[in-house]
Amino acid sequence: MTSGPQPEPRWLTDEEQQTWQAYMHASTLLEDHLDRQLQRDAGMPHTYYALLVLLERAPRRRMRMTELARNAKITRSRLSHAVSRLEKYGWVRREDCASDKRGQNAVLTDEGYEVLSKSAPGHVEAVRHAIFDRLSAEQVSQLGEICRAIAKGLQPECGRADLPWLR
Repeated sequence: MTSGPQPEPRWLTDEEQQTWQAYMHASTLLEDHLDRQLQRDAGMPHTYYALLVLLERAPRRRMRMTELARNAKITRSRLSHAVSRLEKYGWVRREDCASDKRGQNAVLTDEGYEVLSKSAPGHVEAVRHAIFDRLSAEQVSQLGEICRAIAKGLQPECGRADLPWLR
């Protein structure tokens, strides 16, 4: 049973369509650029680098796996696969969570910290070259505001959304 006629979609204006296409083009090129740089210089994909950074910034360089998935914005399954690879490299280890017998922590090892320390300068230079060297100070500020507004609008209220890191 239908509930009557559906409202007409709010199609993008020509300017909105051009902006959307420019965003998609730039974000795809940026992710590819950063991934290629890290593969070439550090032998790891951008996702693995991001996980190492999250662990490095965490207290005692450790984080609960579910929290790591949430912060990385990836599924628990994808995180588990990535952490397994990072364990094989000796960059991360898993340990049981003392406060919850079902939980596990991912821990950045000393070797992982060294790899991150060695790869960070090249990665920062790639980010700077790809983004910040191309923008004025005002544009950097605007980009930050825009990204925060988009992220805020997409953040779910406590578990109400079907987001990858909640699966």
